Order: sequence, then C-alpha cells, then structure tokens
Amino acid sequence: MKEFCFEGKLCKTKANVQAMRSLAALEEARINQTVLESVCYLCDSEQNLYVKLGAVDGMIPKSEGALGAEAGQMKDIAFISKVGKPVQFVIREFVRDGADVMAICSRAAVQAQCKQQYIRFLQPGDVLEVKVTHLDRFGAFVDVGAGLNALIPIDMLSVSRIAHPRQRVCEGQVLRCVLKSKAEGKLTLSLRELLGTWEENAARFEAGQTVQGIVRSVENYGVFIELAPNLAGLAEYSDSVVAGQAVAVYIKSIIPEKMKIKLSIIDSFEAAEPAPPEYYFTGTHMDVWRYSPPGCEKVIETLFK
Repeated sequence: MKEFCFEGKLCKTKANVQAMRSLAALEEARINQTVLESVCYLCDSEQNLYVKLGAVDGMIPKSEGALGAEAGQMKDIAFISKVGKPVQFVIREFVRDGADVMAICSRAAVQAQCKQQYIRFLQPGDVLEVKVTHLDRFGAFVDVGAGLNALIPIDMLSVSRIAHPRQRVCEGQVLRCVLKSKAEGKLTLSLRELLGTWEENAARFEAGQTVQGIVRSVENYGVFIELAPNLAGLAEYSDSVVAGQAVAVYIKSIIPEKMKIKLSIIDSFEAAEPAPPEYYFTGTHMDVWRYSPPGCEKVIETLFK
C-alpha cells in the first residue's frame, strides 16, 4: 500500500523543494509522475488554479482541479477555496510560448491515485494522520490524503459531549484518528478511541485535589464537568455557571466500578482555547477499544470490523 498525506505536508520537504529548483528537475518530476505540492495563488474566472513551481508557473485546469470535476460534480467553491492553500498535483506537460513555459498539472490524478493505492486498502481500526479542513455543527471534516475529505462526527471527537466541534479541534490542526467505518468509499473517522480509557484518564486525578474543568451541561440534577476530553464528573446543581465556562472543582470521590467522579464547584472563570489532544494509543491499528474499567457493570467499547 502506497502512503499519501494531507495537503500541506509536502511543501517544505527536501524532495519537494529540490524538484522545483530547476526546469530540468521539474521535467524529471513529470517523467516520474512525482507528487508535488505548492500554494495556490490564483483561481481565475474559469476556476483554473495557478501555483508557483520555482522555475516556472503551473496551471491546474478546472477539469483537473479535483476528482469529479471533469464530470461537473464539484461546486465552484471547491476551487475558489483553494486560493492561499497548498495543493498536491503531478505535472502532465509543459506548454511553451516563446521563452515562457507553463506547467500543466493535475490534482485530480493525485486524488485518483490516493483512492486506488491508499484509501482502498484502509481497514477499520487503522490509525491515520489527518488535517482538519473545516468544521460544521455535526462534525469535523479532515483531509486524509491529497485533499480527499472524511468526517469525524461530533460524538466521535471525545467521550465527553460537546456542543460544537470547535470546542475540541480547530481548522488546520493535524490529528491522529482511527478509521471507524468505510462505506462506498466514504470514510468515517474517530478521535475518542485514541484519547484514553476511563481508567487511564482517571489515574491522573485523586480525591482531595482541586483541578480545572469545563462545564459541558447544566441539568436540574447537577452540572457535568469535563476534566479531560474522555473524562467527566458531576457536581451539585448550580445556576451560577453555564456550558462552556471553565471552573475550579474539588474532587470529592472517584468510583471506578460506576465510572463516576463526584465534584464540587469552587470557582468559575473564562475558558481558554482547547488544548492539543493527548494520545494514549500510539500504535497504527486497533481491533477493539474498551473505555469502561474492568468489573464495571456498564460496558462501553468499540469493535472495529
């Protein structure tokens, strides 16, 4: 299986820089169909994309701007939104007009290779490195390779429930995720299985400590407070805090057999930006992930099939 990466990872690599050092080097890249990457600096009125290739300029015709573009399956925003962002491509040919040379490139060709030589072989449970491209209320879209998108549903971003993906991740962020499912070429990813079990997260805390948390919901029977993305506790009801607010909480007790942490709110203040994820799983594939502790009546697990 050939590996592909998200757009933005190749730009500053030694191989990519060297390929653009001269026209001769670019010609070699064309012959070898080497995947190159450069920032798109222009999208013209016909949605053709333009990139700098060091020695020459390159053009990616609209029909080659994305997989499906030739069949008219892509909206204009798919091309307009690439300005100022890195794109991957291969060089198809060089067009000469006197002393001027233009490289005609294809992004769609790289995406087709990515689907056939990489995505086709991925299996549920495989861990991938991805880049967040944009957020919606229902989840985070990520680039899994060559600009091809997959979705991390909002409930797969962590065990602790959040109101919007921006409370967990941000655009442009690089993440490690696990492939949850693959149906008809569409990938659904998950982050939460890499963020630790209940036991692993709870081991960071002790009864008697006062720590920082984030209010995730205020119910009539109590306040749910996130101590870590995969760990939350319950404090007494309070009408002085709201969801999204940061709080200092006293840990009254930790009960593994019930997956419960009892808290008491000490103070509240403005929440900071979400911290980068802390990964507990560092492997490349998982078959099963059990969140709940041994002996717990309630079993929470993910089976990758």
